[in-house]
Amino acid sequence: SMVAELGLPTVVALTMNDLAARRDCRIEPARLSQLLDGMPVVSLDGRTGEGQDRLASAIAASFAGTPLPQGLRIPADDAIDVREWTESRADARFDWTARVLRGLDLKASDKTTLSDRVDRVLLHPVFGILVFLAVMYTVFQATTTLAGPMQDWFDVTVRGWCTDGIDWLFGLFGPSASDGWLYSLLVDGVLDGVITVLTFIPVMGIMFLLLSMLEDSGYLARAAFVMDRAMRALGLDGRAFLPIVVGFGCNLPALAATRTLPDSRQRVLTGMLIPFASCSARLTVFLVLAHAFFPQQAGLVVFLMYVASVLLILLVGVLLRHTMFRGLTPEPLMLALPPYQCPRAVQLVRSVVVRLWQFIRGASVIIISMIVALWLLQGIPATANAGGFGEVDDVHDSAYGVLADAVSPVFAPAGFDDWHASAALITGFVAKEVVIGSMSQSYHADEPDESGQNADKGTFGQKLRASFEQSSHGHGKAAAIAFLLFTLAYTPCLATVAELRRQYGTKVAAQSVCLSLAVAYVLAVVAFQLLRLVL
Repeated sequence: SMVAELGLPTVVALTMNDLAARRDCRIEPARLSQLLDGMPVVSLDGRTGEGQDRLASAIAASFAGTPLPQGLRIPADDAIDVREWTESRADARFDWTARVLRGLDLKASDKTTLSDRVDRVLLHPVFGILVFLAVMYTVFQATTTLAGPMQDWFDVTVRGWCTDGIDWLFGLFGPSASDGWLYSLLVDGVLDGVITVLTFIPVMGIMFLLLSMLEDSGYLARAAFVMDRAMRALGLDGRAFLPIVVGFGCNLPALAATRTLPDSRQRVLTGMLIPFASCSARLTVFLVLAHAFFPQQAGLVVFLMYVASVLLILLVGVLLRHTMFRGLTPEPLMLALPPYQCPRAVQLVRSVVVRLWQFIRGASVIIISMIVALWLLQGIPATANAGGFGEVDDVHDSAYGVLADAVSPVFAPAGFDDWHASAALITGFVAKEVVIGSMSQSYHADEPDESGQNADKGTFGQKLRASFEQSSHGHGKAAAIAFLLFTLAYTPCLATVAELRRQYGTKVAAQSVCLSLAVAYVLAVVAFQLLRLVL
């Protein structure tokens, strides 16, 4: 009714009429058009596409002029105050809608459907939450379990194919051609950036697929209803809980999931909270440092990192609601609960492909450019012992090492005033997965395995503990916890930043990056200054 009231050409697309027919309340398009004073009504099946041609023809014809229902017209010369217009004419709109519904003479069946019986469990205030958490756990496990082998395939097999191809190409110009900077640029710069983009495709694809299945099946609306009360403390409604939970698997698809939120301010607020969800990439850092400094309590330390992540989301959410998002109060949640139905495979695949392409097109240029810039810094010699361009053996002798040295004093109040740590954090801005690899490279030590079990012994663990003990003046454990908290809260990976920029714009992305850096720094400093008194 509000659209018709604006006086714009309007066509009504009547969907889910097949489901209404099953409940003996099918709507005849001609009858509804008559009640709308001649406004075109086209029956459409959004799942099969039936009726698309008729809808397109009706839209084209409507530009010649659309008759408006009586009682809803606004004089063209009136200056409209949106809030006053919305509130003052609400009764008239409801009365008009009620008259149309009475004219349709709908007689829906009162029999209990399968959807009604399922909803008795899924909408229960206790069992509904338990089922939702179980569903989210399944989604999380499916994403991490299924995506892992595919990511390894891109990272190992595809990278190997591409490297072999580049080797063959450079081999045509002689055996020494692969020793130059151009070869290093292609392999360690461009190819590394392309592979980084490709490794995100399995995670994004699986998450998009699962979210589309939940949405098309009708469950997503039930999940939002169940979690609505819990999210209102942050100024959000229940639909915001799903992206935040997804963020504990990977922040990137979690940002994409914010598109299910109807309000733009809620989308931005949720998007700024998601980077504080501890994604699985951070888990490797937690495991390695926990086993290096707290071998007997490593599991407890990792668990507390996730607890800290949840607390951060709540605290930052409350902070943002009373500052940048002051006045954000979600409207009462009104949802149509569609009957449960089986998703269509063709539509699911099409939706996933379109979303993946949007991500690749929007994020690949930024990711590849930044990785090439990182390669460039590591290849520029900065000391007399470094050698020529692209021939730097020790990363500390490169421009990258100089940058790490320049940044490290900033972390003195947090206890890790050490270039190894600052270099790892700079690299972690590209991807958190490479933080440990960067540290092991800077120490010239073997990288510990992903479980972190061998981090408490051997060269890497010894050098790590020694440098943290030195930078913290004997409070290595306190500095390690501060480093973990900083890693938890600071700027997410470059792909997430690119997605923030693509979805919300450069300004919001910059605000999110600055917020996470500020929160991470304050958290690390406060933690170290307090813990050094007891550790």
